[in-house]
Amino acid sequence: MRFVVRVAVNAFAIWIVTLLPALQVRLIPFAPGEGLQVALTVLVVGLIFALVNTLIGTVVKFVAIPLYILTLGLISLVINGFLLWLTAVITENWDWGLRTGEFWLTAVAALLIGIINAVLGGLLRPRKEERSRR
Repeated sequence: MRFVVRVAVNAFAIWIVTLLPALQVRLIPFAPGEGLQVALTVLVVGLIFALVNTLIGTVVKFVAIPLYILTLGLISLVINGFLLWLTAVITENWDWGLRTGEFWLTAVAALLIGIINAVLGGLLRPRKEERSRR
């Protein structure tokens, strides 16, 4: 259930950030209706971004622990930008998906996605008393 919420939050954050010129989403051509195309495309890109963060991001962040210490955590901007760029590269193989511009604009977009994920993740996380009842 957490992964589904994470994908939905990622999709919403990517949709919000695509309003900036740094990221663009090319729509899935086979979905009926433009609203459904946008929703389906953003959900699939959010799923791919969640998988990239889970599988590759965990390894990269673990290996980069000395850089986190050396830069006082500022390397996370570069790593998150890299993971978003990697998501764009993966979806670039199809006629739809995420398109990025300059790397630093992509890093800023990844920072905004991270902020939106933190806020929405905090709001959607079950409360401690709800967890203790289970």
